[in-house]
Amino acid sequence: MKCSDFAATILNWYALNARDLPWRGHTSSYAVWVSEIMLQQTRVETVVPYFERWMARFPTISLLAQSSQQDVLSTWEGLGYYSRARNLHRAAQIVMQEMGGELPADTKALRRLPGIGRYTAGAIASIAFGRDEPALDANIRRVLSRVFNMGEPAHSPAGERRLWELAWMHLPSGAASAYNQALMDLGSGTCTPRAPDCPHCPVAGMCLARELGIQEQRPVLRARAAIPHYIVTAAVITRGDRVLITQRPANGLLGGLWEFPGGKLQEDEDLIACLQREIREELGMAIDVGGSLGIYKHAYTHFRVTLHAFSCMVLNGAQPQLLHASDLRWAKLTELSNFPMGKIDRQIARQIANQSISSPLIHEVQGC
Repeated sequence: MKCSDFAATILNWYALNARDLPWRGHTSSYAVWVSEIMLQQTRVETVVPYFERWMARFPTISLLAQSSQQDVLSTWEGLGYYSRARNLHRAAQIVMQEMGGELPADTKALRRLPGIGRYTAGAIASIAFGRDEPALDANIRRVLSRVFNMGEPAHSPAGERRLWELAWMHLPSGAASAYNQALMDLGSGTCTPRAPDCPHCPVAGMCLARELGIQEQRPVLRARAAIPHYIVTAAVITRGDRVLITQRPANGLLGGLWEFPGGKLQEDEDLIACLQREIREELGMAIDVGGSLGIYKHAYTHFRVTLHAFSCMVLNGAQPQLLHASDLRWAKLTELSNFPMGKIDRQIARQIANQSISSPLIHEVQGC
């Protein structure tokens, strides 16, 4: 095996310090694929219990492909970025229908599957199939940017080219799986975004950015735009022992999940008028807006929301119409756990199911 001093040091460190993770050493390429999709934009410690639950529910590609999207979204619920779950589901169906039920080892074939880009294809090919392919997740990008003091913005075309050049240049023949996972571990636990633990880094002596004292200025990132904040309302519309929930369109944010209907506050509009307008536009009916059920705050990747939930009743016996939602249900409170929901709607569902409605509360909802 031929490798650079950098790669050799990384591999020696990994041999002694590799994390014990449930997908490592797994005989199934499917397990590696699932883990890599889950790890996109999500920390390892968050992923572990979701990975274990997923593999217990969908232990094979075949079972995943045969399952309903609602089962898939329910199993994924709480992990965020739900397009990943929908892509996994669709890709499993393609593998079964067009690829003989076997995940391909070739990166070009892998990239034809929904949800698999250049990085994920390289990670799957190297880790699951032992192919000599580099990978570039956020952790690897940070390590390479610091060790080789890359001055180009990491996400610019020039920075992207340089990072892939470095990844290929130091890739050890026959050991890409261990090498890529070693860099992931190093970036996750030692070469962290803030306050990197340089004294315990195995390649600190090779790190050009550390030598210059600018390790925390690498990688070079674009200035972040201001994050918009939206005020949102939601209606908990009851009819006897049932509550109205609607399903979001399959594509887009929280696609396919169920929610309490409502929408964004417009300029010069109060909360009550907003909710009445949204229900009229979305479901074609008039409502009486009652008391507040709480205020919920949540941060997504590119925006923040503050959601005001209200207890509501339908006026004049009107029936809801599917004007914008994909589907709707009058669900019993005891059935709400059967419908996959985003974090805020799940908080509301739990509150009303437990009959814990009291004075308005402010709920901080963490994660995506």
